[in-house]
Amino acid sequence: MNAYDEYMKGIVAPMRKQLTDEGFKELLTAEEVNEHVSEAQGVSLVVINSVCGCAAGLARPAVIEAVRQTDAKPDHLVTVFAGQDKEATAQMRNYFEEIPPSSPSVAVLKDGQLAYFIPREQIEGHPMEHIRDHLVGALEQVSAE
Repeated sequence: MNAYDEYMKGIVAPMRKQLTDEGFKELLTAEEVNEHVSEAQGVSLVVINSVCGCAAGLARPAVIEAVRQTDAKPDHLVTVFAGQDKEATAQMRNYFEEIPPSSPSVAVLKDGQLAYFIPREQIEGHPMEHIRDHLVGALEQVSAE
């Protein structure tokens, strides 16, 4: 590992921890992504985490609050980290390739199929409460289907 990678590892550690402390499982490789998507039954909440301070600084707390507040609890909480776990992120994006790459972003998968997507444009510049409520609505919609 070079000095830059080591530096970035230290920078992103608290950003990873913010989600893993709330029960999100990090998918670090393309194989882990494939295994999750092919085996996961029910609703998976996927956070494409990011270093971007303004958008990701809103996305992580909004997602955490949404999961805490909704009665439509996802069956699986997973995350990949854009720019860090590049192969895992690219593989996850292959499952919703019709959506342009966006990070941070949030995907809701149902039985391995994309059911809802919140891109960066619907995160950045919006109040955390708006993002939270948007995701709660998406989880309730997907769970009711």
